Amino acid sequence: MAFWNLDTLHLEQFRPGILSKAEIGKDLIMVCMKIEPGRADSGHEHEFDQCGIVLEGPIEMHVGSEARLLESNDCYFIPAGERHGWKTFDSAVRLLDISRKPSETSNN
Repeated sequence: MAFWNLDTLHLEQFRPGILSKAEIGKDLIMVCMKIEPGRADSGHEHEFDQCGIVLEGPIEMHVGSEARLLESNDCYFIPAGERHGWKTFDSAVRLLDISRKPSETSNN
């Protein structure tokens, strides 16, 4: 079991422009991410539901054909199999994201 304080949580390099800390359980993954300004993910999809809350924004997220500008305290839910992505603007974004752990045979 892990307890986090989001004000003092140490994040590590995950991908270029993204720092994160993940807690991986048997079925769920909880991730805190900080995404640098001017970054984007044009879209991807996976076999599991995903949800989260924006801790610091803004970030534009698109899920399917819908796009929305999200800021602090805005939440999102992404159904399994739905194409989704995001882009950041002039400031860093912090998210707390929850998803089901991918199966061992999944490529996503």
